[in-house]
Amino acid sequence: MTLVEEEYLDVLQNIEWAILSVYRENPQLFDYDVDKALNALWMGYRSEQIGKAKPPPAFNELQDLLYERVRAICEWRLGRNPMQKEGEDGEVVDLSPEPLTHDVILACIKRIRKSVEFWTKEGGRQGYLYFIDRNSGL
Repeated sequence: MTLVEEEYLDVLQNIEWAILSVYRENPQLFDYDVDKALNALWMGYRSEQIGKAKPPPAFNELQDLLYERVRAICEWRLGRNPMQKEGEDGEVVDLSPEPLTHDVILACIKRIRKSVEFWTKEGGRQGYLYFIDRNSGL
């Protein structure tokens, strides 16, 4: 297990849950689509980190859905997109974790891209998606 996997397993699982949710709704999704969306997210967060403007990515509809769903998770983990739930007693409970840094989000996206690359080589154009679907526990 790498340092990123050991320290930020929850973040990796959050991102993979978003990917898996799109795949289960759209079985025609391919690893290429995942890699393209993750690359655009990585480039966007890296550009933001260094204060450089990044034009919006050009995606097909499915890639855009995936991009937005994973981006929502990343924004939540960065502390920008709070998540709240009403408790049993009617009190609002904040479900937002401690905000992470750009460096952590970038490292997690990079780690998942490596996994996409590996499983695509191992299992074909949906190898990564098959892998996370079988091994996610969701």
